[in-house]
Amino acid sequence: MKGAGATQKVLSLLASLVLAGCAARQPPTVVFLSDFGTADDSVAICKGVMLDIEPRLRIVDLTHAVPPFSVRDGAHFLAGTASAFPPGTIFLAVVDPGVGTPRKAIVAISGRGQYFVLPDNGLVSDVAARDGLRAAREITNPRWMREGAPSSTFHGRDIFAPVAAHLARGEDWTAVGPPLSSPVLHEASEAKVTGAGLVGEVVALDGPFGNLVTNIDAEHFRDLGYELGDRVPVTIEGRSFVLPLVQTFADVPIGKPLLYIDSRGRLAVAINQGDFAHVYGVGRSAGILIAPKAR
Repeated sequence: MKGAGATQKVLSLLASLVLAGCAARQPPTVVFLSDFGTADDSVAICKGVMLDIEPRLRIVDLTHAVPPFSVRDGAHFLAGTASAFPPGTIFLAVVDPGVGTPRKAIVAISGRGQYFVLPDNGLVSDVAARDGLRAAREITNPRWMREGAPSSTFHGRDIFAPVAAHLARGEDWTAVGPPLSSPVLHEASEAKVTGAGLVGEVVALDGPFGNLVTNIDAEHFRDLGYELGDRVPVTIEGRSFVLPLVQTFADVPIGKPLLYIDSRGRLAVAINQGDFAHVYGVGRSAGILIAPKAR
């Protein structure tokens, strides 16, 4: 019986080692973002190109509903999602209004050790602002691209998707092309304290719900002295509101507006079970002013 027990332990150990080896060989995840939408075959074609190069690849769709040509929205989504994924994850991001022009195609590695395959148009700006960039390279090696001359209008298929798949295979990223010392980075908008209060802007609309996400972080907002339950004077694009600061949407009646700190620690404006952006005609880049708490 003792011998049988020892044999069982050895078999269990071998099984664990085999599983660990399989896990070690599992290709990294590619997280795919674009402004392609899903009404045509563009997304599927890019996935097919990647799977043809690395059939074991795991592809996660971040979103393909970035507003067309909006590099700024794409940068926001990338940074918001990257923090949820481990080091080694590859992000394929195609929001590319300059496709076919002399703009560069690049791979960048963030301070967290994640890879970003994208056009050099500022799409990596928000990631760089938060995590830093270790290095970047221009994509010039034709062996890492789809065979044949790249289309002038579909670099997602011909350049970016193949590069992401080659990275997932574990190929040396330095082979993609020469170092790039200064990738294009857009300056992040920051909230400012003025005599009138805390001035910021709407940096995103939260999904289909129409919530306004601002660039005012929770810490700066709390410096104004507000607490849960307070009614906060807010001006959005010149329109004045007094909004309750609440923990969650259902803390106010259905159809009523509110102020809250979102899951990423930013001040946001919403309507309980409604669409604030639609109801009040507010969009991206709208200015917002939070008045100081009355003493």
